[in-house]
Amino acid sequence: MGLTLFATLFAGLALSSPLRRAAGDSSLPPPLRFTSNGTFQISIFEDLHFGENAWDTWGPQQDLNTVKVMNEVLDAETQQLVVLNGDLITGENAYLDNATVKIDQIVAPLLARDLAWASTYGNHDSQYNLSRHAILAREHRWPRHARTQQMVHGPDAGVSNYYLPVYPSSSTGSSSDAPCLLLWFFDSRGGFQFQRRNASSGAHIGQPDWVDQSVVTWFEATNARLAAQYNRSSFPSLAFVHIPTNASQAAQMSPSGIDPRRQPGINDDAANLAQQAQGWCADGSNGPECVYGGQDVPFMRALAATKGLMAVFSGHDHGDTWCYRWDGVLPGMEVRGSGVNLCFGQHSGYGGYGNWVRGSTQVLVDQRKLGGGEVETWIRLESGEVVGRVELNATYGVDLYAETPDTMTHCPTCNYSVITNMPGTK
Repeated sequence: MGLTLFATLFAGLALSSPLRRAAGDSSLPPPLRFTSNGTFQISIFEDLHFGENAWDTWGPQQDLNTVKVMNEVLDAETQQLVVLNGDLITGENAYLDNATVKIDQIVAPLLARDLAWASTYGNHDSQYNLSRHAILAREHRWPRHARTQQMVHGPDAGVSNYYLPVYPSSSTGSSSDAPCLLLWFFDSRGGFQFQRRNASSGAHIGQPDWVDQSVVTWFEATNARLAAQYNRSSFPSLAFVHIPTNASQAAQMSPSGIDPRRQPGINDDAANLAQQAQGWCADGSNGPECVYGGQDVPFMRALAATKGLMAVFSGHDHGDTWCYRWDGVLPGMEVRGSGVNLCFGQHSGYGGYGNWVRGSTQVLVDQRKLGGGEVETWIRLESGEVVGRVELNATYGVDLYAETPDTMTHCPTCNYSVITNMPGTK
């Protein structure tokens, strides 16, 4: 085993919560558990984009609007975990000295309800004045609530790569207890390097926007180690990553496309869905001639080969909220899907492009249905309505559901002409 891989695996093992808890680390949060009725619910907030236009009255008002969305969703649902799935902050609008204070505003509704949260970081969370490491450090001011970790270390890995075990309600969460669900979090990177400029041009230096090979290696090795440790052939699992893979783009552009009755959800980013490795060439260069470089293929192969993986949830494309059962080979791809569901969450923040009604995707896992790889999901809108309720099961993609209305937010304090995201950056 190479030294880099060994160090990566050791770091992931060293940060494993059950082992640290067994060693008497009292600062650790309690383990995630199913409720006594055998369910575990997750509220996903996508693309919050706090901190836009911080220098005028419009930007702070959007943050207040977003906090209102969060409060309304959290009061209406009974979640055990909140996932902040990328683009927490619009970093290109951030000031170097206080960018991460926006995390305090983001997590205040969660702390008020004593809720645990876990983050992935998005392309807007890495900018010249904002680093992922700084966000992680800010989150860890609340160690009993923040579950975000860094289990893969290296210059190209990103930061928010880790897993969280979820135990039965009766479990103590000790190292000898077996989880019944695994939650995987991946860093798709993107954005710009912190406080670095090109020596000749002075331009900000961009970061690759896909899950790195070192993370794929860690994922495969850690998943195999956990299966061996608990004598399991596989674990039921869910995954979260901000930027979707090319499989989502291929599904959308396939001849059958996204059927509003079989894959309900809005599908307004159909012409320009932005996937991992967008704007890169196969040789690793990026420029106006590069469309898609294929660097996310190893990650897609790992997802497709992971037994028990029920769904992957992404954001980034604010105008998409559907799920697609990836089973077989999609046009233009060589990676064969094995039935994992590729899902988009609802745009939650008043920052970022688009004025679709804000909300939060909900995921409900029932222990009694884990053997069949089934999970329920729906979207709770800021209006209080529930749309897009589906069962991700063996017949998803064949079953018929009600269409999801393509509803817009009408807000007198919102300035939709303000553009903060350059084309291709979402």
